[in-house]
Amino acid sequence: VQLQASGGGLVQAGGSLRLSCAASGRTFSNYAMGWFRQAPGKERDFVAAISGSGGSTYYADSVKGRFTISRDNAKNTVYLQMNSLKPEDTAVYYCAARSATYYGFRASEYDYWGQGTQVTVSS
Repeated sequence: VQLQASGGGLVQAGGSLRLSCAASGRTFSNYAMGWFRQAPGKERDFVAAISGSGGSTYYADSVKGRFTISRDNAKNTVYLQMNSLKPEDTAVYYCAARSATYYGFRASEYDYWGQGTQVTVSS
């Protein structure tokens, strides 16, 4: 599975961004998908995940109520809608695919990774 993330950029606090991650290579619905982020000098943290069917989602407490993960299996794409952005959301955001239909919460549970897209939120 190859993953290509896009949609990052510079936004003011309170603004919104929508990240996309396009997948190719295998049957997309067979993979749970996750978004992680990594700020400079910090570990890669879980942000959100979605099951293969899209029927189940889970969020880190830090983004709950502000971010929404979704997927379009017909387009082999997963999205992360980010609203009410805060400076502490600044990080490189990575999409990841897990070779299972149910998601995990740790980076080690994911098998394929995109290249990352930078999100910078100014105060």
